[in-house]
Amino acid sequence: MALTLLSHEVSDLCIGKPPLRCLSVVTVTVADAIAALKSSDEPYLTVWSCNHDEKTEDNDKCECLGKICMADVICYLSKFDNNVLSLSSAFDESVSVLLPKSRSLVVHVQSSCNLIEAIDLIIKGAQNLIVPIQTKSITKRRQQQKLLTRNVVVSLTNTTSTTHKNSRQFCWITQEDIIRFLLDSINVFSPLPSLSISDLGVINSTHTILAVDYYSSAASAVSTISRAILDNVSVAVVDKGCDQEDPCMALIGEISPMTLACCDETAVAAVATLSAGDLMSYIDGSGPPESLVGVVRNRLEDKGMVGLISLIESLSLSSGSSSDEESPAGRTRMTSSYGRSVSSAARMSRKSVAIVCNRKSSLMAVMIQAIAHRVSYVWVIDEDGCLIGMVTFVDILKLFREFLDGEN
Repeated sequence: MALTLLSHEVSDLCIGKPPLRCLSVVTVTVADAIAALKSSDEPYLTVWSCNHDEKTEDNDKCECLGKICMADVICYLSKFDNNVLSLSSAFDESVSVLLPKSRSLVVHVQSSCNLIEAIDLIIKGAQNLIVPIQTKSITKRRQQQKLLTRNVVVSLTNTTSTTHKNSRQFCWITQEDIIRFLLDSINVFSPLPSLSISDLGVINSTHTILAVDYYSSAASAVSTISRAILDNVSVAVVDKGCDQEDPCMALIGEISPMTLACCDETAVAAVATLSAGDLMSYIDGSGPPESLVGVVRNRLEDKGMVGLISLIESLSLSSGSSSDEESPAGRTRMTSSYGRSVSSAARMSRKSVAIVCNRKSSLMAVMIQAIAHRVSYVWVIDEDGCLIGMVTFVDILKLFREFLDGEN
């Protein structure tokens, strides 16, 4: 059974995967990237080294340099001085400033890459594996139709494309894809799925825990949020209490990069003015309470944050000018609450309530819990609600990898 599982290639996980929407690092600015993210149904877009607008020899090598989401934009803009000139210049920078500097989160692999190699890459830090989409030869007429469709897509977004030179397309494999695939053959790993996460030793209680105090300023959490993006987890919002001798950190909720990805760039104003606890409520999937929207406005004025005030006013004017236009079916605009124009379903699927389990939870239960909520981790708490640690997909893959090594 184990040998059969290991014989699978990543192409087996690519069936039905849509081609990645791509941004060119050569031509795209931060402002272009924001517009592309707002027009996309997906939270992430990929950034590539190639330039689809120029037919040069450099196009022979199309390499994915990384991925970005609106959370990256919000963290980036939060670092600028709150004056109009400084914030305005931030939008003119290359999209490359949004990419992580420390390490690559995406790795190119061939479609023939086997499953065990893919698991090893994830364990080493990759969040996504870029895989070329295998297509059969098609007729000249279908090629022309494909090119026409591509041109329509590009004309609509002006910045994104799904097709590279020589009609190449790529998809990606995520940590969740691999976990889902292994779940279909979970009996191979017996008895691990039925054992508790405590007995298995997969509770990570050290370096991967990123926490901020409920009452601390949200601005002070920006670097922690950036780290959470790199680690593919969230930031725990905790109440440390007044007792210095009590190490308990009560888990209140979380600030999730995926929740921030459903916002627009005006969420920077909330980061600059609210506490971590209030930011958690502000970015909640149901939209920010009007009371918090008013608090943000008032604090911007009190602190003289003219750059952010100008940003919000310009976006309000922009959304107001298009308010008479027909909205896409099934999509609800959140512009009055500083929200990104995403579908109601997408908004409601991202909540600030932390997904939790306890030490005695079985590995199988934790895996299903994470997949059901579309997250790559589950927080672990004790009987009093105090934060113990977390279990991530990477921790689980390490466990499975060690098990398979023991079987060989």
